[in-house]
Amino acid sequence: MRSTLLKQPKAVFAVAFACVVSFMGIGLVDPILPALSSQLHASPSQVSLLFTSYLVVTAVAMLGVNWVSSRIGPKRTLITGLAVIVVFSALAGLTDTIGGIVGFRAGWGLGNAMFIATSLAVIVASASGGFAGAIVLYEAALGLGIAAGPLIGGLLGDISWRGPFFGVAALMAIALIATVTLLDKTPPPPRKIALSEPLLALRHRPLLTMCITALLYNWGFFTMLGYAPYPMELSAIQLGFVFFGWGLLVAVFSITGAPWLQSRFGTARSLYGALGAFAVLLLLIGLFTDVRWLLITCVILSGIMVGINNTLTTQAVMLVSPVERPIASATYGFVRFIGGGLAPFVAGKMVDRWNIHVPFVVGAGAVLLGVLVLSTGHRMLTRADAQLSAPHDVSGEVADEFGGAPDAIDTELQHERAARP
Repeated sequence: MRSTLLKQPKAVFAVAFACVVSFMGIGLVDPILPALSSQLHASPSQVSLLFTSYLVVTAVAMLGVNWVSSRIGPKRTLITGLAVIVVFSALAGLTDTIGGIVGFRAGWGLGNAMFIATSLAVIVASASGGFAGAIVLYEAALGLGIAAGPLIGGLLGDISWRGPFFGVAALMAIALIATVTLLDKTPPPPRKIALSEPLLALRHRPLLTMCITALLYNWGFFTMLGYAPYPMELSAIQLGFVFFGWGLLVAVFSITGAPWLQSRFGTARSLYGALGAFAVLLLLIGLFTDVRWLLITCVILSGIMVGINNTLTTQAVMLVSPVERPIASATYGFVRFIGGGLAPFVAGKMVDRWNIHVPFVVGAGAVLLGVLVLSTGHRMLTRADAQLSAPHDVSGEVADEFGGAPDAIDTELQHERAARP
């Protein structure tokens, strides 16, 4: 698998590099949140809107990305998204007000939606080593981006709070040039997707169950990401290293820990354990927010649970959904990012009304509620595990989804099956 990942066309590495930079945006601003609050004279609840505007716009835009991509093709959608990120991240670095940064982060979220909803399809269509290898490559890029974002944000933020925004603009500009020059033209999918399809997909109970679970989990996750930096009372570079450690655990357990747990315990039980442990860590953060070493330890350890949950939930959504995978992905992205976007905003209101402990305790309760919702779909997850391990033919489905040649994809899948022990 390692040799396969390294032997890829240049276009795949160009898109993968762009994926790394794009996913940096999730944790990039974490180390500079206290600096933004003090230097721009903004309250933590105002600064939390950096997450809200970014994620809510990303969520809503997810509903329309497939509509656009099915008409102009994945490459043009990808390039447009990258260009939008370059422009708005640079503008965020140039503004002098918290309101301006919040607004430009919203534009950044639009570009992010166009990119992340399309990049996986492009990697699968261009990568060597088959469908499974492409997924691993995508997860590796995601994990590296999540890990590197806080570190780069801390290093550049230690110089100036503007540094992380200009850094992303520069890196994304490089990724944009590489994508334009190295990625071949990709044709539009064979079917044009209607704007209403992602929302209508929520009529299906399996997909609705997974989406509600993801919303509740992301409520706790982005409460932690948006508010844990304040009580730590660390410098930007120190916060960068804390969240870098967190991000490394996310990356490692996304790629290695999640598959091992799934094969040993199944998707449902693995998710119950990961979500339950994450809720416990959030509760500890809420109860002992003023104990710095415990707060830092809980935040870093939560990366294990986040990595496991991200991989298994996304995979389960793709397997249990009765609609096409691009539509399921858009629906899932819309619901979970809505939860992630609203959580920091509501947390800010809780802090203003009560104290810093309350949002984390509420987040822990939301994650536990997610476990209860997920338990109503235990049978469907068991069936999904059986489907995943069965050597059924999915060549037509993959070909339709990513615009590939059915015969070529079928041959790759046959080779993969033959190589199984």
